[in-house]
Amino acid sequence: MEVTAGGSAHMSSGEISRQKRIAQVKHVLRQIFSHAMLIPLAILFILPFYWMVSTSLKSDRQVFAWPLVWFPNPIVWQNYPDSIAFFPFWLYLRNTVFIAATTVIGAVLSNSLVAYSLGCIRWRGRDILFLIAVATMMIPYQVVMVPLFITFSKLNWVGTWLPLIVPSFFSGAFFVFLLRQFFRTIPNDLIDAGKIDGAAHPRIFAQIVLPLAKPALFTVGLFQFLNSWSDFTGPLIYLSDSKMYTISLGLQFFR
Repeated sequence: MEVTAGGSAHMSSGEISRQKRIAQVKHVLRQIFSHAMLIPLAILFILPFYWMVSTSLKSDRQVFAWPLVWFPNPIVWQNYPDSIAFFPFWLYLRNTVFIAATTVIGAVLSNSLVAYSLGCIRWRGRDILFLIAVATMMIPYQVVMVPLFITFSKLNWVGTWLPLIVPSFFSGAFFVFLLRQFFRTIPNDLIDAGKIDGAAHPRIFAQIVLPLAKPALFTVGLFQFLNSWSDFTGPLIYLSDSKMYTISLGLQFFR
């Protein structure tokens, strides 16, 4: 290191290169450490998926063999056509997609309307009603399962898809909470500008709020689709005709 007359210090080129090498070594060590931690975790998460796929390609003898057979030999590709032909897979898939897609439409429409009224329109008692709606998230489904079944029975909906579809058109507390919190991040200046231009709330909702809320709406749609797709309790309770079964219920008879 050289010191000038003014008292300032300058590092020599050798010291600069040495510090660069030290920084590079530290970077490599950090990369090695992070990979040493992440690779075992990745294997841990991938292993169940690999086991599922490999088991689906095994013969019956290999499935129950001990010690475990990790690599199917020979690979039995015929398992997939046989499993699809064993039960009406495509019928159950079509039923599930129809129910899930319909509930997505209902959830996005109803929850966005309720969330807009609770988040963007000022009216007396709005916050109290919102708190009551959020409080319903603490009620488990098992508590309302019997009353809902009695209600749908009196409406003669049992044995149809209506109990699985219609409730999605009446909003849900979690989705209302999610959308309301997103709507509140939209600047009020945009809504006020729409009012100045003479737009009423339906037009503000459709042309200003919804285009800005596409990420939140997509999230609601995705969650609703996954919930409907994986729902087993609802189809088990309300559906009796095997031609109306969903994938989750139909797979229970795949033995």
